Amino acid sequence: MDRSILSRPGPEPDREMRYGPLAEHVADVWLPAETGRPRVVLIHGGFWRPRYDRTHTRNLAAALRDAGWPVTSIEYRREPGNPDAYTDDIRLALQAVDAEDVVLAGHSAGGQLALWAAVTCPPPGLLGTVALAPVADLVRAHDERLGDGAVAEFLGGPPANRPDLDPVRLPAPAGPVILVHGADDTGVPPSQSQSYVDAHATAELVLLPGMAHFELVDPHSGAWPDVRDAISRAGTPASTK
Repeated sequence: MDRSILSRPGPEPDREMRYGPLAEHVADVWLPAETGRPRVVLIHGGFWRPRYDRTHTRNLAAALRDAGWPVTSIEYRREPGNPDAYTDDIRLALQAVDAEDVVLAGHSAGGQLALWAAVTCPPPGLLGTVALAPVADLVRAHDERLGDGAVAEFLGGPPANRPDLDPVRLPAPAGPVILVHGADDTGVPPSQSQSYVDAHATAELVLLPGMAHFELVDPHSGAWPDVRDAISRAGTPASTK
């Protein structure tokens, strides 16, 4: 598995936005020269662990900006065993996003948070949701010990105690939901996305042969055209389709 995107330096954002009083209450903002496109609100992953932050998504955010999308890449508290810190921060950040049209996107654990947020606290103007290799079925991920027990570490216990945070057990969000997953992903296997689309008939799964986990946030990988297409389709208002 190519993990180089985690340490590869990315461009600095065009500006930062504060959305609350804590150190983690910050977001990178990327602004294209001209745009008629919706804002992409990006939630990073990292199995909900503190050592992973938004900086490893800066190459992706910059590529989206260069393709014409404004991007807000949000940070949030990563306090394993206190899942409400994560969700409280995501909710607060989404309230601060100033945009008429929004595509909500997340990778890995950020995909879980994006799918959760799209149902429970969608930003105004939400057009659609894109989940990149999401941990979409917490019970299954726990049973399979993905990330060496990352789900129980995140929740502070078994996922059966928190069905309110498990995307596969929540209703479907409004608007299109597109899941993009590498067929060769062993960190978060594609069965996670398949479980979600089995539970939500309107969701779409884009399975990418030859792709693993981190290619989905690497704009230099072969997954980039499919990621870009998913965001474009999720952000197309129904009236224009």
